[in-house]
Amino acid sequence: MKHLKIHNRFTTELPADPNETNETRQVLNTLFSYVKPTTPSDPKLIHASKEVAELVGISADEIKSEEFVNVFSGKEILPETKPYAMCYAGHQFGNWAGQLGDGRAINLTEVEHNNQYFTLQLKGAGKTPYSRTADGLAVLRSSIREYLCAEAMYYLGVPTTRSLSLILSGDQVLRDILYNGNPAYEKGAIVCRVAPSFIRFGSFEMLTARNELKNLKQFVEYNIKHYFPEIKGEPKEKYLQFFKTVADKTREMILHWQRVGFVHGVMNTDNMSVHGITIDYGPYGWLENYDPNWTPNTTDSQNRRYRFGNQPQVAQWNLFQLANSLYPLINEAEPLEKILESFITDFNSDYTKMILSKLGLCTSAENDAEFITYLESNLQLSETDMTIFYRNLNKIRKSDSAEKALQAIEDAFYKPEEIKDTIKDNWLLWFTDYLERLNQENTSDEERIKLQNSVNPKYVLRNYMAQLAIDAADKEDYSLVIELYELLKKPYDEQPESEKWFAKRPDWARSKVGCSMLSCSS
Repeated sequence: MKHLKIHNRFTTELPADPNETNETRQVLNTLFSYVKPTTPSDPKLIHASKEVAELVGISADEIKSEEFVNVFSGKEILPETKPYAMCYAGHQFGNWAGQLGDGRAINLTEVEHNNQYFTLQLKGAGKTPYSRTADGLAVLRSSIREYLCAEAMYYLGVPTTRSLSLILSGDQVLRDILYNGNPAYEKGAIVCRVAPSFIRFGSFEMLTARNELKNLKQFVEYNIKHYFPEIKGEPKEKYLQFFKTVADKTREMILHWQRVGFVHGVMNTDNMSVHGITIDYGPYGWLENYDPNWTPNTTDSQNRRYRFGNQPQVAQWNLFQLANSLYPLINEAEPLEKILESFITDFNSDYTKMILSKLGLCTSAENDAEFITYLESNLQLSETDMTIFYRNLNKIRKSDSAEKALQAIEDAFYKPEEIKDTIKDNWLLWFTDYLERLNQENTSDEERIKLQNSVNPKYVLRNYMAQLAIDAADKEDYSLVIELYELLKKPYDEQPESEKWFAKRPDWARSKVGCSMLSCSS
């Protein structure tokens, strides 16, 4: 790693925990604690992203080195660096949880490459002062899911952390996968995650809750200086602009989630990034059949707080908590409230434009909201695969009849025998309106299809696909991890050789652990 340009801005400029013992404890008046990763017994590289390595200044040859495996498994510390875990608090499932912090994440360092700064963070590298009763480790199962999904999201155009490497630790880790009293040993693994930073809403919540207002001001100034340097003006103006920028970036991220059918599963305030990027891939999932009420998280199965259709509202709620945290620096509620109120208004406007783009429509109309609501209601009349439905709209031509248009998307139906009588009539009525609108557009079929194919992915990391890769990896076969990694780098391309992955969820995956519902266990 001789070419890495090391920077330690976070640890140099912000208050550190003076206690360097690795004991679980409440940590006051600080933003981080120094901590050493747990030494893995026999680290082995499963896969590394050449693209992400190049992004941070690591060559293809260095990926193959023993040093790479040692550094990104936590076995070896880079020169001139001192790993650390961040201290933050948060609301979990709507309830104040107090101090949380990096319980199984350790930041190695910050690096600079091509005038961009990145934080390199290991997930699953061992215990920290914030691990509470846990061991800070991660298992292969969850590590594969995070490694693949972060990269899949990037190539889908969704703001996200990146994945540099996936490494086996060589150790066994005890986990109760469904929290049902049946723990078992699993293979341990470590993922190296890459982002501008891993600063969360919860960092600000913690400082305000503890009345550490001097640190709060210093921390907000730090964020503006390094990540939002375009923000200028008097302090109060800057802090308001900081909040608005975070809100705008968050709105954009959620819009992309809804576009591709991604459900985060655990949108706690400590899992929300100030950069508006997707972080912490835990019990996430992808919509198979279109269902706004679906959540992949077993912990959330009763209240479904983090269900697909509620993600914009939860994002606004989380931003409200961030606004409360910044209030002591601003001392005016009204400007913060205006930003919060505009969040959903702006989101709804953006959402309408986004759905129209998925439909290949460039021209808005007065009845857009009704038109989209009717569509989303139809998608729920009988189980309808979201990804296949939107992608197969590219088979429709302006000259088609409503009946022919319905036939074009019939592969999206899980129970095609149900598409009759009232259900069929509803679909034919909607397609009649849709075709009428297509014929009012100035674009040709070819131009429309090009637009649609750029926003409607053909391939996403369906839950069963990830589980197949996990099952094979448990048997030391990593070929499927590599195959899916390559497939998901081009999610909008046809890739005819990979057509088998453009398919509805198989019946065996309906209730299989890891395919339908997941826990936070890792």
